[in-house]
Amino acid sequence: QAQLVESGGGSVQAGGSLRLSCAASSTFIFRFATMGWYRQAPGKQRELVAEITSGDSTTYAGSIQGRFTISRDSAKNAVDLQMSSLKLEDTAVYYCAASTGLRHYWGQGTQVTVSS
Repeated sequence: QAQLVESGGGSVQAGGSLRLSCAASSTFIFRFATMGWYRQAPGKQRELVAEITSGDSTTYAGSIQGRFTISRDSAKNAVDLQMSSLKLEDTAVYYCAASTGLRHYWGQGTQVTVSS
């Protein structure tokens, strides 16, 4: 049906920046679903980082403190997560997700590693 593919992960020093992208195989899902980024560190539960609705309203986790920005890239049927001022505690596997209210989809995840 629909597939989400993440890219842009990698290693960066604390204080640096990375831009993650989540490409949706379905235009319908991209246009009408609420899409978001979650992350999971080893031994910890998966947590919400940011969400963006079909109307482009956004929600962020309190721990982000204005450092991340989620946005839609219509040219690529993608949702991006611009991350700046990265901290050691941001290290995790980042997962893209989409929800229509009836169905839910998950990407395979991309690793983000922040070093001192």
